[in-house]
Amino acid sequence: MMMPIQARGMLHAGKTLALRPIGSIGVRWPLKASYATHTISTPTLADIEKRWPAMTTSEQADIAKQLEERQKVPWKELSVAEKRAAYYIAFGEYGPRAVLHPPGFHREVFTWVAVLIGVSYVLFEGTRYFAGPAPRTMTKEWQEATNERMKEQKVEPISGGSWVQSKK
Repeated sequence: MMMPIQARGMLHAGKTLALRPIGSIGVRWPLKASYATHTISTPTLADIEKRWPAMTTSEQADIAKQLEERQKVPWKELSVAEKRAAYYIAFGEYGPRAVLHPPGFHREVFTWVAVLIGVSYVLFEGTRYFAGPAPRTMTKEWQEATNERMKEQKVEPISGGSWVQSKK
C-alpha cells in the first residue's frame, strides 16, 4: 500500500511523493542499534573537556556520533562520564563559546590604561612647565588689534577674517 505524503525540499510545492509505510517492509519500530545499548569506554570520555580542543575534527565527530546514538536510550542508563561528555559537547567552552580572556585580563587592561593616561598628563604638564612664555601674537591685545585691522580693510567674510578671534 502506498501512502501519499506532502513533498518538501527539492520537489515543487503541491506535488506528492508516494512512500511505503515502514511496517510494510518488515522493520520493527523503534529501531535500536546494537551499539547504542553498550556504554562508551571511559578512557574515550576521560578528561574530554581538556582533550576536546586538541582532537581532530574526525575524532570529535566520531565521539559526538557515538554519544548521539547512546543518548537514544533512557538517560538513567547512561554513565556519569557519558552525561558529562554529552553536556560538554553541547554546551562546553570551546569554539565560539571559548573564554577569550584569562581571569584578571580586564584589570590588567584598566591598570595599563590608567598608567598611560597618568604618564600623558605628566608629560603634558611638564611641557607646559618648561615651555617659555606664550608668543606675543597670542595675547588678547594682539588679537583685538588684528580684528580691528581686518574690519578696516574690509576682509571678505567667506575667505576668512570675518570671524572674531576674541569675543571680549
